[in-house]
Amino acid sequence: MNTRALKIALVNHSDTLGGASVVTFRLMNALRRAGIDARMVVLTKTSDSPYVYKLSSRFMRGLKFIGECLSSAIANGFDRSNLFTISPASFGCDISSHPWIEEADIIVLNWVNQGMLSLKGLKKLLTLGKPVVWTMHDMWPLTGVCHHSCDCDGYRKQCGNCPLLNNGRFHNDTSARALQRKLKIYQKHPITFVAVSNWLARKCRESTLLGKQDVRVIPNAFPVKAFVTEPRYMVQTFDIDYSKNIILMGAARLDDPIKGLDYAIEALNIIFDNNPQTANTSLAVLFGAVRNPEILKRLRFPYRHLGRINDAKMIVNLYASAKVVISTSICETLPGTLIEGQAAGCTPVSFGNGGQEDIIDHKKTGYIARYKDAADVAKGILWALNNPIDRNLLHQEVERKFDSDSIARSYIDLFNELHEKNLGATAH
Repeated sequence: MNTRALKIALVNHSDTLGGASVVTFRLMNALRRAGIDARMVVLTKTSDSPYVYKLSSRFMRGLKFIGECLSSAIANGFDRSNLFTISPASFGCDISSHPWIEEADIIVLNWVNQGMLSLKGLKKLLTLGKPVVWTMHDMWPLTGVCHHSCDCDGYRKQCGNCPLLNNGRFHNDTSARALQRKLKIYQKHPITFVAVSNWLARKCRESTLLGKQDVRVIPNAFPVKAFVTEPRYMVQTFDIDYSKNIILMGAARLDDPIKGLDYAIEALNIIFDNNPQTANTSLAVLFGAVRNPEILKRLRFPYRHLGRINDAKMIVNLYASAKVVISTSICETLPGTLIEGQAAGCTPVSFGNGGQEDIIDHKKTGYIARYKDAADVAKGILWALNNPIDRNLLHQEVERKFDSDSIARSYIDLFNELHEKNLGATAH
C-alpha cells in the first residue's frame, strides 16, 4: 500500500498552546516529512501553518469555552477551585462534516477538552465509521471527568463520590454519569487508544472504561536532534552564574498543584540545611509562570526564577548549561521537561508516579525518588551531582526512545494496520 495516499486528521484543542498541543503539532510535521498527508483541526490556532485549521469564530469559540467552564462550576456546586482539573464535555464543536475530517482515512483525537469536543460531538464523529485513534495525553479518556486521578481509584469502579466534585459527597455525581456515557460510546464504536507511557497503559488496563479496549503504547514525539549537550552560548538575559552546578526545573505553570513544587522546595531546602558546600556551589534555576510568587520565598537554596520563556533556543541552551533537571509532579503521563533535559545531557531526578520509568533507568540514566518523599528527591539531586553521566550517552538514549521521526514511523505502522483492516471490512 502507498502510505503517501493516507490522509490523517489530528484533532486537538490547540496547535501550540500546552504540552499536548506541542507534541501533536510535532507529530503532524513528522508525519508530513514521512510523506503522510497529516493536518490538524483545532479550536485555537497560534501558528501560521497552512496545515492547521481553526474552527469557527472567536466569539463562538469563546461561547464553547465559557459553556464548558460553567458546566464544570455547576457540577461542583459553583466552586471554581477545580475548574480546569475536570471536564464534563458538555459543550463542544461538531466537526463531523468538516472537509478535512470527511477526507481523512483515519482520525486521530488528542486533547479535545475545554470546548473542543463534547461527548455528543465525539459520538457523532465516531458514527462516520472511520478508524479512530485516540492519543491520551492525560487520564481523561479513562475517567469520568478528571484529567489526573492522582490518589483516587474511582476510575477502576464506576466513579462517583468524586473528590473534585462537592468534596465527594454524592454517589451519582457528574463523574459517575459521564463515565456511563463514555462507556456506552466506547462499547458501540471501536477506538484504538494510544497511551503515551507504559504507566498510562497500566492505568487503562485497571479501568472500567478501557480495561477491555485496544490500547497501544507510543510515546510523544520530541525534536531530540534540536538539543545540544554543550551550550552554543550562555544566556546572558538572566542573572545566572554559569560556574555553578545548575539544577533546572520548568513547567508552563510551576505552582500548578499537580507539579508538586512544594516537594522541590523542600528537597532543595534539605540540601541547603544539610549540605552547605553543595548549596554554595549550586544554583536552582526555575522557569515557568507562577501565580503566587510568595511560594518561592520559602526557598532558602540559592535560586533564580526566570518566569515564562517562549524562546525555544534559549530553553535549549539553558538545558545544555544545567547539570540536573528535576520534576516533582505528583501525576504525569510523560514528563516532557525530563526528556528535553536528558536530550541536552542533564541527569533527570523525579518521582516515579507516571511515565518517568519510560525515561529514567534508576541510578543509570537518572534517579527515581520515592513518591512524595522530598528527602529522597534531595538524595537524588546529590546523587546526580556526584555521579556525572556522559551527556552524549544521555542524549543518545533519548534519541533512541523519543525522536520525532521514529515516533512518526510507529504511528504510520498503526495507521497502515487500521487502514488495511478497514478496507477489508468495507470489502466484505
